[in-house]
Amino acid sequence: MQTLSVDIWFVNLGLKFSDWVKGFSIGNFEIYYYGCIIAVSVLLGLTVATIVAKKTGQKEDDYAELMIWGVIFGIIGARLYYVAFDWDAYKDNLKEIFNLRAGGLAIYGGVIAAAIVAVIFCKKKKLNLAQVLDTGFVGMVLGQCTGRWSNFVNMECFGGYTDSLFAMRLNLEKVNSSMVTAELLEKAVTVDGVTYIQVHPTFLYESMWNLCLFVILLLVTRKKRFHGQVFLLYLMGYGIGRFWIEGLRTDQLKIGSTNIAISQVVSVVLCAAALVLYVLAMKKAKAAETILAEAEEEATEKLKGHVAEMIEEDRRMNEAEANAMTEEQETMENAAKAAEEARADLTEAAEEIKEAADFAAEDAAKSAKETAEEAEKAVQDAADEALSAAQAAGEARTEKIDG
Repeated sequence: MQTLSVDIWFVNLGLKFSDWVKGFSIGNFEIYYYGCIIAVSVLLGLTVATIVAKKTGQKEDDYAELMIWGVIFGIIGARLYYVAFDWDAYKDNLKEIFNLRAGGLAIYGGVIAAAIVAVIFCKKKKLNLAQVLDTGFVGMVLGQCTGRWSNFVNMECFGGYTDSLFAMRLNLEKVNSSMVTAELLEKAVTVDGVTYIQVHPTFLYESMWNLCLFVILLLVTRKKRFHGQVFLLYLMGYGIGRFWIEGLRTDQLKIGSTNIAISQVVSVVLCAAALVLYVLAMKKAKAAETILAEAEEEATEKLKGHVAEMIEEDRRMNEAEANAMTEEQETMENAAKAAEEARADLTEAAEEIKEAADFAAEDAAKSAKETAEEAEKAVQDAADEALSAAQAAGEARTEKIDG
């Protein structure tokens, strides 16, 4: 049974990766994991940028279009930057410059090229450059975070010797010899017939650094005080991390024949420039906030005065209305009282009239009774007289007959 060869070994973590391959083939066409990871990282960065753009009221399509041009010229810039500072490796084989699948991209070259593309794009589209840079580089730093793992699959961009917790052993036969220093060879170890160099996994350091930076930029994006703040924080944050990590790497691109790493110089320059711009912009933002606060305070005072006047006017109107209602109520009460008094007078007059009527009726009845009695008496008297006359007449007739 054939024993698997361990090619990548995190010796102090106990992680081993055997028979490591850097890609796969489809027919006669080879596809490298390096390129696949870069492509995924670009799409991831675009996704984040479009999400931020949507939440900040920007057009998502603008970032899709910017991504196309940014990727094209970013790769060109990253490659030219790398080739320019490692010219000796390409001057005798110019065709190798175009062999991107084998690696060899310098992130700062891509950043500079992408920034230039953004300037031209924003000028043409009449967009706010600072806001676009803020949005784009939030996505870019996450893309860098995942993109650094392309160095892992290529077994490149590592640091010098270390025996720290994250120490990584690499199969010397599968590593680019130009990245191996004399110190690494001196401290190389052989296990089961395989020679390993033990190095700093700088790809991991930078990936984790960029992940932390991404979280910070995302938080700042929600409460940023001026356009360009996120981009300037990116330049400072990435510059500090890259300066430290670049000092560990064995594949530094140097300035000419000096021992000065170009990426460290660029980091210092960009970090310093970003710091100056950040301080100036923050002062300007604070001044603007002060002016705005004063204007808001003045407007608030005017509003308070206006509200006080409105309240006073409302109080006066309410008071006048209350007085009017009181007067009206008093008038109504007086009218009701007068009506009640009139009603009482009318009742009293009615009672008096009733009494008078009753008295008159009683008097009339009494008079009528007396009159009736008198009439009855008169009739009785007349009847008596008539009877008497009749009797007298009868007696007279009797006497006449008798006579």
